[in-house]
Amino acid sequence: MIVDYEDRGGGDDSDSCSKSINETVNGSHHFTIRGYSLAKGMGPGKYITSDTFTVGGYDWAVYFYPDGKNIEDSSTYVSVFIALASEGTDVRALFELTLLDQSGKGKHKVHSHFDRALESGPYSLKYRGSMWGYKRFFRRSVLETSDYLKDDCLSMHCTVGVVRTRVEGPKDYSVSVPPSDMGQSLKYVLDAELGCDIDFRVGEETFKAHKLILAARSPVFRAQFFGLVGNPNSDKVELEDIEPSIFKAMLHFIYSDELPDLLEIAGSTSTRTSTIMMQHILAAADRFGLDRLKQLCEAKLCEEVNVDTVATTLSLSEQHQCLQLKAICLKFAATNLGVVMQSEGFKHLEESCPSLLSELLETVASVDEKATVMSSKKRTSSSIFGLDLADGAAAESVNPNARRVRRRM
Repeated sequence: MIVDYEDRGGGDDSDSCSKSINETVNGSHHFTIRGYSLAKGMGPGKYITSDTFTVGGYDWAVYFYPDGKNIEDSSTYVSVFIALASEGTDVRALFELTLLDQSGKGKHKVHSHFDRALESGPYSLKYRGSMWGYKRFFRRSVLETSDYLKDDCLSMHCTVGVVRTRVEGPKDYSVSVPPSDMGQSLKYVLDAELGCDIDFRVGEETFKAHKLILAARSPVFRAQFFGLVGNPNSDKVELEDIEPSIFKAMLHFIYSDELPDLLEIAGSTSTRTSTIMMQHILAAADRFGLDRLKQLCEAKLCEEVNVDTVATTLSLSEQHQCLQLKAICLKFAATNLGVVMQSEGFKHLEESCPSLLSELLETVASVDEKATVMSSKKRTSSSIFGLDLADGAAAESVNPNARRVRRRM
């Protein structure tokens, strides 16, 4: 908990502020009891204690009562407490006792004071020997047939959170931390070809890069250079089935973590060119395991869907498992089916992904059905006011005097 306090005097020179911070210093102790059956019969009020452990500058210990702490319970329950084992006055703390399930099912029995912190506040221990815990921690007959007892052994985990309060005054310094420029710095290293150790031959162009950076960003390059069958000594790689401009854009992302200016790379101002490049970059990102780049391309293509490119983008989304992009394209194509079918991309769609045609027809049917429902709702809404908008139909309206007026539309 943090409390801000500001004291304003008569002038600016007397203004002051402070901050009270209440927090817990937490620590845990694992306590194991072996030979549980031999501890039974000690009698109520008799205990087994853990070694002391220190949390928040105080010593603590766990007390386990195999026959219970109270005589009146007649050894029906086992009792567990956490005690302050060092000198202290009004030590405020939160506690948690966990009896561990030893079957591996993870069904531990947890008694936590942390969960009730906002209800009752921390527990105060007045002096050395003060305790927090449960007289009736667990019914003994149930405990002895449960998964908490295994091989005559009990195991529990104890957590103590000592409450500390501190006051912070105003800071007499202000350091402005600039935003990260790692991407810009790495991009500079790429552009300046500093320390490059690998050449990529892509078409008629050569690109220099750094194997370590490529391996850090792409699992495909990592396997190629440093995997079991990789060659860390290779200094030349020839890539096929990728255009130089696409590889250049991908390198830009690998080093800067940003999409490049595609129109600048392509040397064109055409939106269609930008979309086509984005399609190819998405395919390259999928090929080299660049998931973030793939998702950036998918998001961009969702924004740029149009009648000229929707068919090829739909085919791309199917081939590279871009589900959101696929849904956007199907809906757009279904809504503009006549125009889309006249595009060159639709022929490509028929040849490359014929299975998509049935999905497209289903989407068309769904769109038509929704349109029919909406139209029906509009007619129903109009009929409420006595208007039937069907061509040539006679419409009725109700006048304020409750007389029906019939008129020909």
